[in-house]
Amino acid sequence: MKKVLIVMFALALTGAAYAQQVELAIGNGHAHPSNKAGGGSTGGNLSYHTGGSVIRNANVVLIFWGPRFASGGADNGYATQIQAFRNQFGTTGEYNTVTQYYGEDAVSGYGNIATGSLVNQADWFDTTNPPTNVTDAIVQSEVKAYIAGHGVDYNAIYEVFTPSTSYSSDGSSTSCGGPSLSYCAYHSNYTDGAGKRVKYSIEPWPGCSGCSVTGWTTAQNQEHFVCHETREAVTDALGNAWFDRRGYEADDKCAWSPAPFIGTGGFGYQYEWSNATATCVKTR
Repeated sequence: MKKVLIVMFALALTGAAYAQQVELAIGNGHAHPSNKAGGGSTGGNLSYHTGGSVIRNANVVLIFWGPRFASGGADNGYATQIQAFRNQFGTTGEYNTVTQYYGEDAVSGYGNIATGSLVNQADWFDTTNPPTNVTDAIVQSEVKAYIAGHGVDYNAIYEVFTPSTSYSSDGSSTSCGGPSLSYCAYHSNYTDGAGKRVKYSIEPWPGCSGCSVTGWTTAQNQEHFVCHETREAVTDALGNAWFDRRGYEADDKCAWSPAPFIGTGGFGYQYEWSNATATCVKTR
């Protein structure tokens, strides 16, 4: 099932415009959140749903699709900064917030989520041009193309980045650059030929006001969404593990409120819900 970071409305905060967002669970049977991001306290702490899947020892594979991201391309600096962010993220206090959560892992069994390097497989700079409209089926096809050449890692989240010349679509909803801005990013999964779940996310170019923080670079804005989608794919890999009584996942409960921040390494992050303190926290 899909978790979609939906843009609900714009909110002026400390002189900067933030998009109010929340992820909606599509097709997983648990309650959909209301149109209000943040406000996590009204839904109480996250609950673990017995048998729900997490990724205890996660890896993150970055797939940069388009020649602009390649060496010498106009957006290569953006891509290499995202790589630098990912390379350190798993050992930061911002990622350590997820270690209080636990669950079933198809690779390593039941237990708590761990910190550590998120790098296991090589990233991919695919120099072909993506279509203007990148549907969810096309995202899955790009992930499958990577796996065909590199092998599959069921601990991985395959994160697909598209250039400013493309936008993501999911039904009639689109990301920045599309005709019906409704979300900034999402994570999801599909079942492969071996009957196992492959986890992925789409990270469209955050070039519109609804998906950016005033004063941040494009890369910092994207890091913020990578932070959100990675931690949620880890704590709620299949949409059946950790969410509150209103359907909010850990990062949904703190999306945009409190405001995203520049944290470890000078990269962009957002707050994460902590059951231990029953509030949104920067680090743990």
